[in-house]
Amino acid sequence: MILSALVRAQAKINLILRVLAREASGFHSIETVFLRLDLSDEIALRITSRRSLDCSGPALPAGGLGPIETNLAYRAADAYARATGWPAGFAIEIEKHIPVGGGLGGGSADAGAVLRALDALSPNPLGPRLVELAAGLGADVPFMCIDSPMSLAWVRGERLYPLKPLEPRPVLLVIPDFAVPTGDAYSWLAAGRGEYRPAGAVLAADTLATWEAIAREATNDFEAVVARRHPVIAELVRQLRSMDALVAMLSGSGSTVFGVFDEAPDAPVVERATHQRAIATRTSDRVLRVERGDQSGWLRT
Repeated sequence: MILSALVRAQAKINLILRVLAREASGFHSIETVFLRLDLSDEIALRITSRRSLDCSGPALPAGGLGPIETNLAYRAADAYARATGWPAGFAIEIEKHIPVGGGLGGGSADAGAVLRALDALSPNPLGPRLVELAAGLGADVPFMCIDSPMSLAWVRGERLYPLKPLEPRPVLLVIPDFAVPTGDAYSWLAAGRGEYRPAGAVLAADTLATWEAIAREATNDFEAVVARRHPVIAELVRQLRSMDALVAMLSGSGSTVFGVFDEAPDAPVVERATHQRAIATRTSDRVLRVERGDQSGWLRT
């Protein structure tokens, strides 16, 4: 029997994102609220004797995703194998639907989905220790490998407090025709702050229990510094708010701007108004399950 799994890697938005002190290691602590979206990449994984990765799909950049060894999903599978001694090989196929480099956590979602799939198939699963492994791959990956659609996260993203998910709402994602490298965004933020480093706020779970409460708290420390280099970001936020978005802001370090609505305008309407690509999706109140199987036809050979 060939062990295999199918899983959808859900995108995320940050409803709150505060960048705190820079550690001696060079990493910044963060304080954030993650929320999953319905928009997702489709991942099939098969346990094999060799290692391979194949990417396709409408969101795949023209130049592909670069060398296989730098792909975060591949690195996640490699990290799992090194940490547990299993599996010897794996074949991963990703169908990309999440825009790349837009602050929606697409690469991290793929990595988290691969970790979840491997742990579902493993003869000796890591269980809660999976978050520790995920933390070494990036600040978004720990959230992407837990069964919570919405969570508070601290430090480098590995300290997680699952929240009761909010009622799903329509979301419009507006995708500018440029990416914002995460390293650049951190550099811009550090340059603007000088020696000042903010302390963490005390975010109580009951203050994040409704969309109205979220709307009062919603903030992203990257938004102002990214908008200073790319003024279209501020204009997109303004336009989504003018369309009665309950929350409108930059996601992650950008460049995607999102709006959460009670009743969202059609994506073509938003595209005409903003002159940018728009994607309609929804916030999610569940994590899509890993489907196990032995269908070798799930992956191209």
